[in-house]
Amino acid sequence: MGPVNEQESPVRLAAWVHGQVQGVGFRWWTRSRALELGLAGFARNLPDGRVEVVAEGSRDNCARLLAALRSGTSPGRVDQVVERWTAAKGGLEGFAER
Repeated sequence: MGPVNEQESPVRLAAWVHGQVQGVGFRWWTRSRALELGLAGFARNLPDGRVEVVAEGSRDNCARLLAALRSGTSPGRVDQVVERWTAAKGGLEGFAER
């Protein structure tokens, strides 16, 4: 039973996207992908030029979002995505561009 329950309990994905990802519609694109996957969270520009993406939901759907971030199909240019997985913290509604 263990692995099945782990798949079902929500997780939080934090991803930092490096590259040319500000001012190109990247956050809007990320929001669209996240909403298609039923994820809650946000995408925001950081002062150093990265975009921070935080998403909560099933591990499968968070992994799908991470794959999309790395897919090369987004606006702009993604050089690297650094990820961190933790347990979901909750408190997120919808998916916001910040």
